[in-house]
Amino acid sequence: MRNAAWWIADYAYAVVWQARAFFSRTDPGDFGSGDGTPIVVLPGVYETWRFLQPLITELHDRGHPVHVIAALGRNRWPVPRAARYVAEYLQQHDVDDVVIVAHSKGGLVGKQVMADPAVGGRVRGMVSVASPFAGSAYGRLMIVPTLRAFSPSAPGILALAREVAPNPHIVSVYGEFDPHIPGGSELDGARNVRLETGGHFRILAHPRVIAEVVRLAE
Repeated sequence: MRNAAWWIADYAYAVVWQARAFFSRTDPGDFGSGDGTPIVVLPGVYETWRFLQPLITELHDRGHPVHVIAALGRNRWPVPRAARYVAEYLQQHDVDDVVIVAHSKGGLVGKQVMADPAVGGRVRGMVSVASPFAGSAYGRLMIVPTLRAFSPSAPGILALAREVAPNPHIVSVYGEFDPHIPGGSELDGARNVRLETGGHFRILAHPRVIAEVVRLAE
């Protein structure tokens, strides 16, 4: 019953913020100012950066310039390609000492960027929320290639798991129940923060997420 209640609350959160993201006309350039540590936000699959706007707004209000990778769109690209878009952005805009704040698939993209010898040194660390670092058992059941790529046996998941150098610089935040990642988001060698709640989306609003970003960035 508890997990069912978390599931319902999770999808209610997702529906509300996807709707707000759809109708939002906020210019991402509005968040580019600030003297604090630069933040790069990476949304999950089928999400735009606007889905993370509550986090973006709070971090910008704390004085951090927040960078949005418009080329990601709804983040349906394969992880290596999405990571190239991020790498190109960091190089073209000469952004250094960044903290990545990522949700779900965004965490895989962020780790791929951190493992890239050409740009990994530009990243101080990453706070990743509900990311399938070991894949998701549900990925095996998916027909759509974008989702099937999350299978634990998918080549991309296995290749990224072998990249262990970024792990000590990653904070993985996740709930004790995730309806999309039944195996959880624990990552060997990372700082793992297991919240006493459930969900895949609504934990983005958990105060511990901002606290972990602040701990890393400030």
